[in-house]
Amino acid sequence: MPLPQAADIPEIKLFGRWSCYDVQVSDMSLQDYISVKEKYAKYLPHSAGRYAHKRFRKAQCPIVERLTNSLMMHGRNNGKKLMAVRIVKHAFEIIHLLTGENPLQVLVTAIINSGPREDSTRIGRAGTVRRQAVDVSPLRRVNQAIWLLCTGAREAAFRNIKTIAECVADELINAAKGSSNSYAIKKKDELER
Repeated sequence: MPLPQAADIPEIKLFGRWSCYDVQVSDMSLQDYISVKEKYAKYLPHSAGRYAHKRFRKAQCPIVERLTNSLMMHGRNNGKKLMAVRIVKHAFEIIHLLTGENPLQVLVTAIINSGPREDSTRIGRAGTVRRQAVDVSPLRRVNQAIWLLCTGAREAAFRNIKTIAECVADELINAAKGSSNSYAIKKKDELER
């Protein structure tokens, strides 16, 4: 019996449409923390993995699933992962229609652009507080970028006729361009100032 060839393995596409093999992570420092390719390729951003048991394990969580999990914030949305998956799917379709690019690449670029590289911490005790500039670790940059993107989309969709999927798509497209219309980019510039 002949051994199966490598070509026999079907290419894993997110939602059956988006290939992750041509996605480039242009920032070298974030390559280990944005899991998109090879073994992190999934059909759905719903792996039911246990990523919180060990430090840094969440860096192995597929990046689209981390975005999906972040959308489940605020009490009324807790635990509604299927809803979050549907939002991400619609958002990706909108991104593809508007830009013609692979939405996974747009997401990765948006995360790279909106993660702050520098932050300030409070130093001092008993009343006297001074701010000290510090560098931000790569994992925190990714975490903060995802949080900023989701918060921006959530605030844009609140009391608005636009759906949350449209707002997520707009936020990701603007952040990928580096446009200051994006909430995440505005906040990042504010933090780095």
